[in-house]
Amino acid sequence: MAVSKKLRVGVVGLRMGKNHVKGFQAHPEAEVVAVCDQNPTVLAAVADELGVKGRYTQPELMFANAGLDAVSIATPNKFHAPLSIAALAQGLHVLCEKPMAMNAVEARQMNDAAQRAERTLMINFSYRFSDMSYALKQQVEAGAVGDIYFGRTVWHRRRGIPGLGGSFTNVELAGGGPLIDLGVHRLDLALWLMGYPQPVAVTGSAYHTLGREIAAAKEATFTVEDLACGLVKFANGATLVVEASWAVNIDEREHMVTQLCGTRGGLVQKNLGGEYRFTAEVYTEESGHLFTKKLDWSTVAAPTSYREFLDSIIAGRPPLATGEEGLKVMQILDGIYESARTGSEVRYPAPVAV
Repeated sequence: MAVSKKLRVGVVGLRMGKNHVKGFQAHPEAEVVAVCDQNPTVLAAVADELGVKGRYTQPELMFANAGLDAVSIATPNKFHAPLSIAALAQGLHVLCEKPMAMNAVEARQMNDAAQRAERTLMINFSYRFSDMSYALKQQVEAGAVGDIYFGRTVWHRRRGIPGLGGSFTNVELAGGGPLIDLGVHRLDLALWLMGYPQPVAVTGSAYHTLGREIAAAKEATFTVEDLACGLVKFANGATLVVEASWAVNIDEREHMVTQLCGTRGGLVQKNLGGEYRFTAEVYTEESGHLFTKKLDWSTVAAPTSYREFLDSIIAGRPPLATGEEGLKVMQILDGIYESARTGSEVRYPAPVAV
C-alpha cells in the first residue's frame, strides 16, 4: 500500500523502546506522535527528552486514539503477542522486539492476526541490520561459500545477567533466559545467512548453576537458565550449533561469533576483544590457494531495522525480517527448551512453515 503522507508511529515500552523512538525519528517520512509506558516517570522523561507529545500509560488506548499507522512493541516478552495482536486488530503495522513471543503458539497467533488485518508484522532481529551482516549476505548470495552445511552461532557472557530479579530472569515474563534473549539474535543471523533452511530435529541442554548462585546471593528471582545450547538438523542436511549464556567461565567479557562452513568457502562474523566491535571474514580455496578476505569498511550503509520497517510499509512490500521467520526461530527455541527438559530429541512432524 503506497503512502503519500508521513507515517504516524507509536512506541510501547520505553526502556528498550527509547531507541525505537530515535530510530523512527531519523526517517524523513515518519513522525513519532505517541509513546506509552506503564511507568509515568519513565514515560515523562523519555517523551520530554525526545519531544513526543502523545503520552499514554495504557497501550490499547494509544492504539485506538492516537491516530497511528504503525507501532513498535518493546515490552517484556510476555506482552509481545497480546499487544501485537491488539495493535494489528486496530489496523496498525507492527514492529515487535525479539523474541517474537513466549513460544511458537503465540507467534503463530501473531502471524494469523497480521494476515487477517493485511498489515505488516516485522520482528526486530537487529543483528541482521549491520554493514557486516549485509556484506556477508551478499557474499553468500554471490556463491562465495557455496552450499552451507555446518555452522556454529554463539553469544556468551562471562558475567552479564540483565536486570537480575526483574523481567529478564522471571520465566513467567521472559519465557526463558539467555537463549531467548541473546541466542535469538545469533540464531536468526545464522539462519538468515543460510537461507532459512527447514529444521527437522533439535537436541538441547540448559543449565542454571551460576545464575542461581548469583541470584541467591542477592536474594533475587532467577527462574530461567544461565546457559543453553542446542544442535539443529535441517532438511537439506545442514547442521547448526547454537549456544548462549549470561554467566559462563570464559576469558572474554562478551563472546559473539557466527561461523558458517560451505562447499566453496566459509564465513565468520564475530566481536573483537570482548567488546561490541565486530569483524567479518570470508575464507576460500582457489586453485589450491587458501585465501582470507576481510571486510575493511562499507561505502554503502545497511538500513537500520527501524528504517526497513517503515520503508517496507511505504513500498507496500514484505519486510526483510518477517513474522514467518520469527515463527521458525520460536519453533527452534521451543525445541531446544523441550529437549533440555525431557532429555530427548525433538523432531518436527512436518517442515516448519516460513
